[in-house]
Amino acid sequence: MKIKLQSRSVRRTGHDERNRRSRSSECAIVEHRDLFSGIDPVQIDEYTKKKLEENVPLTLAVNTEKARSEFIIAFVLLELRSSLDNRISLFSGIDFEVDREKRLTGSCDFIISLSMEQLFLTTPVVMVVEAKNENIIAGIGQCLAEMVASKLFNESERNGINVIFGVMTTGSAWRFLKLAGNTAFIDKKEYHIDAIDRIMGILTAMVGQLA
Repeated sequence: MKIKLQSRSVRRTGHDERNRRSRSSECAIVEHRDLFSGIDPVQIDEYTKKKLEENVPLTLAVNTEKARSEFIIAFVLLELRSSLDNRISLFSGIDFEVDREKRLTGSCDFIISLSMEQLFLTTPVVMVVEAKNENIIAGIGQCLAEMVASKLFNESERNGINVIFGVMTTGSAWRFLKLAGNTAFIDKKEYHIDAIDRIMGILTAMVGQLA
């Protein structure tokens, strides 16, 4: 989604707390170490592990965003969907129109929806953003903006989804976020693709609203 969360719309908490007010809303950002450390890993089958072992070196050798998206990120998300018996829907590159006045409109990398409906987006719960130039930190604002957009979408749909999750990834490195109410939690820990069981565990918990 080609949107940005303006710096004045967030309030960071911590040693260097700074308060800023948005014209429309206020969102507090809390950096948290090991936010998802209590979540159990989910084992993947040997075939999937073998495919990842093949895909990751190939992706790193090609070293393009397209390769990372197709060979690792999409592969992991499709495996997540399969492990949940296709009870979720997965969207890639779709237009997500929420609020033009707040600049919450554009195209998203990946969206996980808590519904089997694949033709229409109904219940976005996890927003996945591909890090540009392998820079995860630089993309966090973008991911937060998409999470806020999903929160507003779910509120308008009254579908009962109150917590939104975010994923920033280069394919080889994964970092996770959580938006509950007007507070966004950013996990300081990065997970390498070698820890795929931990990554799958966190994604599964997010879909189940258990993270």
